[in-house]
Amino acid sequence: MASRVSSKGKGKAGRGAEDGPTARFVKEWSTWTMKKAKVIAHYGFIPLIIVIGMNSEPKPHLSQLLSPV
Repeated sequence: MASRVSSKGKGKAGRGAEDGPTARFVKEWSTWTMKKAKVIAHYGFIPLIIVIGMNSEPKPHLSQLLSPV
């Protein structure tokens, strides 16, 4: 019968090596950044579309952009 090779890592490559202060800082910073990006995208999408629409040709008035007709 053939022997099986275990895929479990041992030593420094284990889970404990990822919990250092640098990894924790990067994880907290990326979480904070994604939360801020979500808020910016949520509240900035419609104004961005209006600004792009006002800078296109032909140049519409703000009332034409906001009216449904």
